[in-house]
Amino acid sequence: MSSDPTSTGPASAGGPDRRDPSRRDAVDPTGSVRRRERGFATLLIVVYGILALAATGRATYELATKFTEAPLPYALSLLSALTYVVVTVLLVRRGARSRAALWVCGIELVGILVVGSLTTFAPGLFEVSTVWSHFGSGYGFVPLLLPIVAIVYLLVHRRAAARGASDAGRTVSA
Repeated sequence: MSSDPTSTGPASAGGPDRRDPSRRDAVDPTGSVRRRERGFATLLIVVYGILALAATGRATYELATKFTEAPLPYALSLLSALTYVVVTVLLVRRGARSRAALWVCGIELVGILVVGSLTTFAPGLFEVSTVWSHFGSGYGFVPLLLPIVAIVYLLVHRRAAARGASDAGRTVSA
């Protein structure tokens, strides 16, 4: 067994060697890089989860009690709630490698941009506000910022994973 504290076992015995930069799960000896990545992913999931609960509660109440007053805005509130629930579940189950989460976040961003633009520039189209009205101003603009942050996070991790795979291929062939 090696006396090197950064190694979890001898490389010749098949144990992972954290110093090998070609390994996808390589970390520095303190593990801070992995903890930071996991922490941000957890924060993203928590914020999506809170927004999912808030939007689902709002949409459920509106649909149950006031649907006939303004069916389109209330249906849009339900759509926003569903996107938040789906993204939350995808991030929990598949993490940063979820292609579906990337697509749903893209659809979410288009939805908030369209609804936000319509409610800002043609306010007469909507009788009442939705989660996405005025770009999510009723929710502190979190509905606008969240899909942008999520898309950037997912794309950065996809590129890092692809780069790690190509680096590992170069190391093996060298």
